[in-house]
Amino acid sequence: MTGTLERVLVRPPLPEDTARWREFGWRAAPDHAAAAAEHEVFAGLLEEAGAEVVVSRHDPGNPDAIYVYDPVLVGREGAVLLRPGKEARRTEPAALGSSLEAAGVPVAAELTEPAIAEGGDTLWLDEKTLLVGIGYRTSEAAVPALHAALPGVEIIAFDLPHWNGAGEVMHLLSFISPLDRDLALVYPRLAPVRLIGLLAERGISVLEVPDEEFEAQGANVLALGPRRALALDGSRETRRRMERAGVDVVVYRGDEISRKGDGGPTCLTRPLLRAS
Repeated sequence: MTGTLERVLVRPPLPEDTARWREFGWRAAPDHAAAAAEHEVFAGLLEEAGAEVVVSRHDPGNPDAIYVYDPVLVGREGAVLLRPGKEARRTEPAALGSSLEAAGVPVAAELTEPAIAEGGDTLWLDEKTLLVGIGYRTSEAAVPALHAALPGVEIIAFDLPHWNGAGEVMHLLSFISPLDRDLALVYPRLAPVRLIGLLAERGISVLEVPDEEFEAQGANVLALGPRRALALDGSRETRRRMERAGVDVVVYRGDEISRKGDGGPTCLTRPLLRAS
């Protein structure tokens, strides 16, 4: 998850999306023109970083569809279509799967009932180790299902905190973002003890997100490459801590596409190819 980003899929906000913002639990109604402008700049930053940006316009009328990280997991054999814990998002995996296949990414597997899983609860620690958060959006039944879908991959599961309950998303990636093979950005107050221990065992240093910046999505950062990060503008102390650790940080404005829907730069992207 920290190799140089070479190819990435995004889904811009569509005019049809705005009417259903309450149904999908957004904090406020998105302004489509402003959201589209923010997303265009966001995609431009990905291109400036050297990535080929693949654009999908799947699932019109679904404001959450811009958060393309959640419906699928991409591994060496192709895409695994997940089964979101948020019922309103259950149409996304198949819709995004069609876009991925059109882009030359095969669908290798699909999760089915009773398993539920969202991409935000998955983190590739290395090429053969997948971390999975068990909470309101990803169930215990997802672990054997992912084992079957990803042969040869070690899957390590962690219980996630209750936080504010089932109505408010709390993903594994809500409090940890890899920045390099030996560095991760973490909000430790919510991180499972076994996760902190695993990072130490693997020689991965932790940069702490301060309390006052956690709910501003300070811990949600996209690695553009080793020690190169794309972050939502606003978490100044988190940015200073990353830069002091040698991380080159680029920021984007996400008042419409990130803050209103609770989705940071990782959520807004589905990496398809990274340099090994």
